[in-house]
Amino acid sequence: MIDPADSKQLESLLRRHGIDLKHRLGQNFLVDPSVRDAVAGSAAIAPEDHVLEVGAGVGTLTVALAPLCRKVTAVEIDGRLIPALRDATAGLANVEIVRSDILRFNVRSAFPQGGEVVAGNIPYHVTGALVRKLLDDEPRPRRLSLVVQKEVAERWTASTGASLSTVAVQVYARARLVFTIPATAFNPPPRVDSALVSLEVRPKPAVDVDDLDRFFRFVESIFQFRRKQLGGALGRLAGAGGAGAAARLGAMGIDPTRRAQTLSLTEWEALYRGFSPGAGG
Repeated sequence: MIDPADSKQLESLLRRHGIDLKHRLGQNFLVDPSVRDAVAGSAAIAPEDHVLEVGAGVGTLTVALAPLCRKVTAVEIDGRLIPALRDATAGLANVEIVRSDILRFNVRSAFPQGGEVVAGNIPYHVTGALVRKLLDDEPRPRRLSLVVQKEVAERWTASTGASLSTVAVQVYARARLVFTIPATAFNPPPRVDSALVSLEVRPKPAVDVDDLDRFFRFVESIFQFRRKQLGGALGRLAGAGGAGAAARLGAMGIDPTRRAQTLSLTEWEALYRGFSPGAGG
């Protein structure tokens, strides 16, 4: 077995298969074995678990995940990397390699009962879409343990809904920033530092609303006015006028001069019930 987290073994593997890495695909491989092993260990994987690995690359994380679980389904979009991935995982009978775009991969067919652990070093450009794909519909994974851009991890774990993706993540999961990872731990190094974030999926969503899709559309519409105060933004969206929206916000105990990124999940739920046409409550 090859350990692609060893920089010399990685270089040899890439050279043997004639691979040069593409920044546009977010191909930044962990080349610090201690960091890689900490990422795998922090996923809290049990021997009977099934793991979905997103963006397996050439197997840097795969070879550390496989000994911890029953099976790894390693998904990789870049066909050039598949031979190297097979080379690195040779001898690991519990690794299934799938060439697919993770955003098109049928997760529910692969894991019909849900409850899998998702792990991966996530390409930064698909982070938001990937989390919605994995969490929007049942059955959901049990846990997501993802290496993402540090700024993304900080947004997801903020105490307020700093962005639409923050609200979406925290509705479905309890988010925790586990540790930061310097750019120097990757080859090639990305332009920014990364972080490992753990998303423990909730048994049920954290907001009690009639329609989650409509709730998220409502949140998204308010974030289109993120630089405006809530009173003005909701006055326009609800057709209530600034003064009318401010009065309704005041009755809810929400200062109309606040902005969307300062709201907690409880306050988002209250806004949805109070301002979204036809919302149940």
